[in-house]
Amino acid sequence: MAKLFIETAETIWSLKRQLLNMIDEATAAELMLFERFGETITTIIALDELKSVAEQARDKFLQLSNLQLRIAETQPNAQPDMLELVSRVSVHIQEKLPALKRSVQEIKSDWSLP
Repeated sequence: MAKLFIETAETIWSLKRQLLNMIDEATAAELMLFERFGETITTIIALDELKSVAEQARDKFLQLSNLQLRIAETQPNAQPDMLELVSRVSVHIQEKLPALKRSVQEIKSDWSLP
């Protein structure tokens, strides 16, 4: 397996943990909203938004996982273009996560969900 800088590897694992937490939080909020209020004209927008947040986080998680696999299969060292891609993807996810978190928090607040 090609070796990554420790900082890069830790960043990937940290982002993947955050993405998993985001998937869990959005999915849990979606279930709570549905169980409390059902699927109505007023809840459908929030339910769709929560599903979208979970899907976006899942897609980013899979993207990082695929990059990890591709790097693991590279010998003896990861190519510079692959490392650049990992860097760009990581930055994009770091920029996207706060917006996803805010979306879930706003919906939970609007609907008085824990």
